[in-house]
Amino acid sequence: MMEAEKPHNLLSAGWRPRRASDVVQSKPKVEDQLKICGHKRDADVFELFLSKKELTEVIDLSRFKNLKYLWLHHNKLHGITFLTRNYCLAELYLNNNAIFDLEGLRCLPSLHILMLHHNELTNIDATVKELKGMLNLKTLTLYQNPLCQYNLYRLYVIYHLPGVELLDRNQVTEKERRSMITIFNHKKAHIIQSIAFRGKVDASWNPRSPFKQKPAQKVPSEDAVFVRSMKRSVMTMTSLNWDTVPTREEKYLEEKHTEPAQMLRVTLR
Repeated sequence: MMEAEKPHNLLSAGWRPRRASDVVQSKPKVEDQLKICGHKRDADVFELFLSKKELTEVIDLSRFKNLKYLWLHHNKLHGITFLTRNYCLAELYLNNNAIFDLEGLRCLPSLHILMLHHNELTNIDATVKELKGMLNLKTLTLYQNPLCQYNLYRLYVIYHLPGVELLDRNQVTEKERRSMITIFNHKKAHIIQSIAFRGKVDASWNPRSPFKQKPAQKVPSEDAVFVRSMKRSVMTMTSLNWDTVPTREEKYLEEKHTEPAQMLRVTLR
């Protein structure tokens, strides 16, 4: 039943099946760009400018082994299945399309700039999962996608993509990194606190586990009154014992047996 409903859900989200005619139509536009740049060999292609071409699909670009910069913004793309062996690609501009799925991007280990704003990405978990393999990714834009409406969206992305330094045109701050650890990694946050407070924090504490009350110790009935009294607050008062203070006459006579004044301490519980 779930498999039967899946196409309907995708169609309602703007998905359309990949058509061979759309792929074929993109080929002359790619070839025209190669002619404009004067490239005669695929190995000489380091960049392709294919923005604003009304593209809904793109031919497989794996033939361009040395491709580093690719502009595909302001088209009508729905997916990314044309980048399979472009391991040298460093910058990819896919903003202002209709992309709802990032399947295929994990094959780009050299990518460090990825623009995906103004698309139709809805699944934040699937998006982050696809981007995790990009260890060199430093700049990422995802704003103006439906997934940005999730609570803590920014911290969630920072937590799962720790290498990203610039997210949605804003620098990732140390405060945000500390916050995302506190929210998404309780164990690590508690260990950090334990180190900061020199081991005074119990690092083995797990906030996700239910709180367990320690079992009450059984106290013999004859000692119950004493135990309750010991649990009460203690109040201590200190004052001068005036009986030990020498009078004026005693000071004048300088009696040898006169002792120094003493303090009187009273403890109440």
